[in-house]
Amino acid sequence: MKLIFDINGGDNREEIILGALEASKEFNTDIILVGDEDFAKSVLEKNEYDRDRIEIVDAKENIENNEDPAFAIRRKKDSSIVVALKLLKENKDYAFISAGSTGALLAGGLFIVGRIKGVKRGVLPVYIPGLKSKTMVIDSGANMDTSPELLLQFANLGKIFLETQYKIENPRIGLLNIGLEEGKGNSLAKETYKLLKESDLNFCGNVESRDISNNDCDLVVCDGFAGNILLKGIEGTANFITKMLFNEVNKSDLDENVKHELFALMKSKLSQLDSNEVGGTLLLGIDGNIVKAHGSSNSVAIKNAAKYAIEINKNNVIDKIKERMGDEN
Repeated sequence: MKLIFDINGGDNREEIILGALEASKEFNTDIILVGDEDFAKSVLEKNEYDRDRIEIVDAKENIENNEDPAFAIRRKKDSSIVVALKLLKENKDYAFISAGSTGALLAGGLFIVGRIKGVKRGVLPVYIPGLKSKTMVIDSGANMDTSPELLLQFANLGKIFLETQYKIENPRIGLLNIGLEEGKGNSLAKETYKLLKESDLNFCGNVESRDISNNDCDLVVCDGFAGNILLKGIEGTANFITKMLFNEVNKSDLDENVKHELFALMKSKLSQLDSNEVGGTLLLGIDGNIVKAHGSSNSVAIKNAAKYAIEINKNNVIDKIKERMGDEN
């Protein structure tokens, strides 16, 4: 297995290379840096690394977040995302990590690498920490417009992923909605509810966003528009509470040792929401191991994204999803 890194995408290009080097050393794996070769060499010459484990594939272009993804994939043949995805298509046992454009990764994954047979759309699964465990949300931003049939498939993909990667048997599946009653929500929610209820999935009904942290279900299904708003709302609330608590503790008359202990406790709990600690998420439904890292990822995040990609390969997640989706169809 080799790890491919997009070094043109993301906000911190040098951090991506440093994270790749850390991953190569810690996980004892070969890496391929895809992007501006001159820039890569300028970073590498400042660091110690095993030359036998590093390969550079030159790609001068980058697809920006404000570009139309499908158009950019076709036009920018020398972009790091296109070059890397072609490498992945030719070597399905490799994994690709990118902090670049989410839209371009999804479009390129579909057009270059291809979908798993039977899968209509790729999705982004994201874990939200809760009081007892974690709850996965699908979709978190890949598909703005969906149908009840697509959301049913998202639920099936999520079930297979949870059982394969996280060993959660027959996961409980909920539908994100504005109320718990069956008749709540817009037409999409109402029709999706019917399909989920009639399926053989372990459907536990509607779930309100305020109750997700109670872990009443293992997977929450929604379209990417609602899912992305949900995640950013949680991030914003967590950020506000964090700043407020730190400021209040800091201004208090508590003993400095007590303050230090409180700060340490808060940091340890809040690390569950830190994108750098999470690393990245799999583009679920694509016939290849593509891990999307946060655009502002530092070296720690990139290393953790690499660790996640290695776990996906070790658990044969892609192959098992292909087998199970074949059974579903």
